[in-house]
This record gives sequence, C-alpha cells and structure tokens, in this order.
Amino acid sequence: MSSDRELRDGAAALGLRLSDQQCELLSAYGALIMKWNRVYNLTALRDPATVLTHHLLDSLSVIGPLGREWPGSAALLDVGAGAGLPGAVIAIMREDITVTCLDAVAKKAAFVQQVAVELGLPNLRGLHARVESLMGSFELISSRAFASLPDFFDGTKGLLAPGGLWLAMKGKTPVEELARLPAEIEVFHVEQLQVPGLHADRCIVWARKQAA
Repeated sequence: MSSDRELRDGAAALGLRLSDQQCELLSAYGALIMKWNRVYNLTALRDPATVLTHHLLDSLSVIGPLGREWPGSAALLDVGAGAGLPGAVIAIMREDITVTCLDAVAKKAAFVQQVAVELGLPNLRGLHARVESLMGSFELISSRAFASLPDFFDGTKGLLAPGGLWLAMKGKTPVEELARLPAEIEVFHVEQLQVPGLHADRCIVWARKQAA
C-alpha cells in the first residue's frame, strides 16, 4: 500500500490529523482491497496510488463534514458499499458510529465482514441484501455513486430514523437529479469537496426528510 507519509499528508490536506492507529488501520484496509482485488474484482482500480486517492482519501473527505453535521454517536447504513467505501473508512475514523455496509453482491459484503474481523473493528459489518428487503432504522444513510438521488432517497426513506440525515457522495453537482426530487426531501447543503490528488469534481449532497 502507499506510504504512511502520503496517507498522512493527504489527510492533513483534508484537515484531518490521523492517529498512529488510524493510519495503521487505513493502510491495512488499503492493502486488503489490493489483496482481495486480485481474486474477487472488488474495484476497477488496481495500483496502490489510485487506491489511496480514489478510495481512501476520497472517503476520508467526508469525515470533517460528517463531524460537523453529526458529531455524536449514530447507526449508519452505507448503501451499495462495494468494498466498504466510504463505510469502512467512517468506521475506522469514528468509533462512535456503528456502520453497516450493504451490498447486493455477496463477495463484496463478505469482504467488508473480513475487514471488520482482520482489523478488529467491532463497529463495522458487511451485509449481503438488497436495500428494498432491509428493515431497521438508521440515523445516517450514506452512498457513494450508488444510484440517482431520487432512487437513493426513495429506496431508503423507510430506513431513515426521525431527524436522521442522508449523505450522498457525488461527482459534479447533480443538477438534474436535484430538480427531480419530491417535496418531502429537503436538500439543505450541497458541499463541494477537494480531494488531494484526485482531479475530479466531488461533492456531498446532504438531505433530510421535510418536516411535516
């Protein structure tokens, strides 16, 4: 995996100071992605430098904003989590958040479960299911390039706890998708992100249910 220095420098550029343990866990997670990728094709990215920028730092870019919007403990559902992005990174950085990484592909959910075991993360689990079949209540629901915003919000609104928030990671500001949202969804902030080493538009769409 990429050097600890690159990881720390990238995190610092995002306003994050990694503890030694966080740095170790993130590096080990990146190494596990690389290792499993050879057999299971978890992600299209193959070399350590792009795993660092496109996965680890991209996911770390939500940590500061998340600390501002939700500083306390929570149950978080990461939908279409794939290899656990950003869910596993959130679990490493926020021990007070219990993260469920949901994916319809069994091998991806199994990988996240393996990450939880190997890295000793009691607040992380991988779950193989379709979001339509899921029951439960989560204060936070995240996704990273999972589906269009209308589909994401519609598919998960029954799982969002009262007062809960959606955190949708997107590339360019999805103007057309935002225009198609129903009145019951309140987008209260579209936050532009600058990911070190990633020369692409990134943003978080923050939303909640409209107060009745």
